[in-house]
Amino acid sequence: MINFSQIYEGWRNNIVPPAHLKDLIKTTGEERINICLNCPHHSRWHKTARPDNHCTNCGCTLAAKTKCLSCSCPLDKWKAILTDEEEEQFKKMINEKE
Repeated sequence: MINFSQIYEGWRNNIVPPAHLKDLIKTTGEERINICLNCPHHSRWHKTARPDNHCTNCGCTLAAKTKCLSCSCPLDKWKAILTDEEEEQFKKMINEKE
């Protein structure tokens, strides 16, 4: 099932991260992308028409997925760092600033 709010969160955090979460997003994204780079499902290990670095298991673009604090890797390589309550607060904050 596609979770559009997590896709939005990942891209927003990749392009314009909220100031108070900027450092957390940066360090979390770096840790996660290093895990992904060594995963056999990383697109660099497969022939693919897509030009982006992505997961061949879930199809997500890693630049965004790894910066989504409420996202987990579907292969359990890394977990979400926001609780459900924190994710709801994050969504409210995003909606208020738009």
